[in-house]
Amino acid sequence: MTKSDLISTLAQKMDLSDKTSEEIINLMFDEMADTLSSGGKIEIRGFASFTIREYKAYVGRNPKTGNSIDVEQKKLPFFKVGKELKERISKS
Repeated sequence: MTKSDLISTLAQKMDLSDKTSEEIINLMFDEMADTLSSGGKIEIRGFASFTIREYKAYVGRNPKTGNSIDVEQKKLPFFKVGKELKERISKS
């Protein structure tokens, strides 16, 4: 499913215009991104939780040349599937 599929589905099921549906979906995604950017956690019971994981800097290796390179510290989003979603997918 793509973002446009999600917008179309919301518009059809809730009898909304595509523009209104797009605004709702964009607002939801923007708020989720803002929450994660500010260090918060998102928990949607039965579906998933989203957090930020911090990774320390380390010395890596370029696989093509074999040269050592410094990899900077980084923060990446982490998705953890919820129990109900996991069970629902297992039954399929």
